Amino acid sequence: MTVTEFNKCVDEHSNGLYRFILKNIRNSDLAHDIVQDTFEKIWIKVDSIPYDKSKSYLFTTAYHTMIDKIRRQKFETQIEEHHEDIVTTQNKFNDVKKILDKALNTLNEIQRSVILLRDYEGYSYEEIGEITGLNESQVKVYIYRARLALKQYIGSLENVL
Repeated sequence: MTVTEFNKCVDEHSNGLYRFILKNIRNSDLAHDIVQDTFEKIWIKVDSIPYDKSKSYLFTTAYHTMIDKIRRQKFETQIEEHHEDIVTTQNKFNDVKKILDKALNTLNEIQRSVILLRDYEGYSYEEIGEITGLNESQVKVYIYRARLALKQYIGSLENVL
């Protein structure tokens, strides 16, 4: 990849990469650091990365950098594994984005990552597997379970709107 291609890569993918990381860790400063570290790692290997593979390499590197940072800082989130005690309210929500964000926050780290990569960023199952290090069938299972959990959390569409 040339310097011009690297700069083009930064322009094209930095916002999507930042959104992906931010949705996973919900910390703006840390997300900026991870994106910066990712582009630094790309810059170090700029000669060995083909431009046509740069997006996949970026997201894979960012995902692994995020995991490393989380482990290093012992950043743990407590997620309910069983959604048995779902509280329903009579409030009618008009802000669907807030509801979806809350629902995404109930998922564990890997489920949230695969859902964001599939439904927000549009990656194929195979590409998600390459990014996360899972095989394609594991990716499908995580996506299926995440969607079930989201469906259970959100409930019916009438409760949301």
